[in-house]
Amino acid sequence: MPRLTRDRLTWLTYAQLGLWGFFLYGFGPVVPLLRDEQGTSAAVAGLHSTGIAVGALAGGALFAPLARRLGRGRTIWTGLAGVAAGVAALGLVRALPATITAVAVIATFGMLVISGVSVVLTDRHGTGAPAALTEANAVGAGAGILAPLLIGASVDAGWGWRPAMAVEIGLITLVALAALTFRVRLPRPAPAAAAPGAPPPGDRPAAGRTAPAAAGGPTVPAAADLTVPAAAGPRVPAAAGLGSARGGGATTGLGSATGAGAAADAHRSGRRLPAAYWIAWVLMAVTGSIEVCLSLWTADVLRSHAGMAAGTASAAVAAIVCGMFVGRLVGGRFALRYRPVPLLLAALGVSLAGFALFWIAPVGWLAVTGLVVLGLGNALHYPLAISIALAVAGPAADRAAGWASYSMGVGFGIAPVALGWVADGVGPHLAFLLLPGFIAAAALLAARLGRALRPAGEPAPTTPATTNA
Repeated sequence: MPRLTRDRLTWLTYAQLGLWGFFLYGFGPVVPLLRDEQGTSAAVAGLHSTGIAVGALAGGALFAPLARRLGRGRTIWTGLAGVAAGVAALGLVRALPATITAVAVIATFGMLVISGVSVVLTDRHGTGAPAALTEANAVGAGAGILAPLLIGASVDAGWGWRPAMAVEIGLITLVALAALTFRVRLPRPAPAAAAPGAPPPGDRPAAGRTAPAAAGGPTVPAAADLTVPAAAGPRVPAAAGLGSARGGGATTGLGSATGAGAAADAHRSGRRLPAAYWIAWVLMAVTGSIEVCLSLWTADVLRSHAGMAAGTASAAVAAIVCGMFVGRLVGGRFALRYRPVPLLLAALGVSLAGFALFWIAPVGWLAVTGLVVLGLGNALHYPLAISIALAVAGPAADRAAGWASYSMGVGFGIAPVALGWVADGVGPHLAFLLLPGFIAAAALLAARLGRALRPAGEPAPTTPATTNA
């Protein structure tokens, strides 16, 4: 079974993703409050999610070139600085176009954080990357529990949501000071005249850590413990060691376990991502739609169907994030033992059960219980999907991470606006019946992904198989 060693760099990246989680899960309960302030409809208020989508697209396009120029570490810190500036602007402006623009700026820089953390952890932990990514997202969910509670308390106290959201700026400052105090450094850019076979810019190992040889670097994450069939793209055996070298913008270098064709496969994968990656990409867009719809409109359902006050409903959104936090803590252990596709299908089943309880609940406490169960299922959607996507991308991880942020843009840009438009006609409670459709679509995609990852001729496993170290 793969092992996960948490060093200072790992804990720092966990904290950095947590800072993004504080904003993301805190902003959801803010949207209905902004709608009340600005006097708009639910569909118009949902345009804030479109702003997040536009920012995600921009951040995805910027990540790979910035990572090449600055290194992944500096790119992550640039993203956090931009998030702090955007949150400050959001607290100062009032008009709808200005708040949407501020949210788009925050999302642009936030995607640099998400992409950077995902790639750093994948490169750092090899076969333990799915567990590391799950734990990192658990920290993000943990920070997200705090945000709705602070916003609800601030609203109930008569201060509004802005003082609670401003806490984000203070948290970013604290993490930066802690990194300086304890001298924790993310990977730095390589010298301009890097030798062939050296790690790519921004991926020099931390002090005291030996750089992997080109033929024996970190292994492909155990995200699939599978081989991508030839029809779906270049074969990426899970046992092959991956090193990464960048020359003239191309990403190369593959472990010797792949045999004589390794270099050619690595070169091809730098230009073209396999079909399994794109299935995972669509899956992330669908599961992202589930998460963002819940984040933005759950408070509205709790107000209209369960009879909660505005402040209490905003705080109750933390129940989803609480479930996600617990699910990701436990899921990190499962990710080390079981293949991700069966685990993902099980998580989608838990999500469906939690949604059913939430939707039929006529009282607040029962609805909140359903939200906790829903969060337990949602916990593993993104970490498992992104770990599969980066695993099958192989040496093209930076580019794959950038493209992955586009899937978030699609999910965030379309689903909440569609749900808001339906909610304006039939009410938020009935409109939420779109979510079981998203869950069903995600299950179909996960099953298709399992077939794409299975080598040709291999029968489907009847029980989840444990991964190999």
